[in-house]
Amino acid sequence: MKIFIAKLSSRTTADDVKRLFERFGTVSSCKVIMDHETNRSKCYGFVEMPHDKEAYVAVVETNEMEFMGSVINVKKSKPQPPTSKR
Repeated sequence: MKIFIAKLSSRTTADDVKRLFERFGTVSSCKVIMDHETNRSKCYGFVEMPHDKEAYVAVVETNEMEFMGSVINVKKSKPQPPTSKR
């Protein structure tokens, strides 16, 4: 399951997020989205967990929790619509 995390602290790294979600099970990938021009965090990211049961528990347990000075929002990621080729 792909999980969306919003309202991260600007100092939160992908490793920080990965450690948080590994408390609930296996994490297959973790990414904090960065602004390419400023190289600063956009304060959101994604975690992928291969086991849905673990992922659901992680979402419930981490949504609206205080993490590194920010109250984060966590939910199952919605699939992105297909992009058209130009």
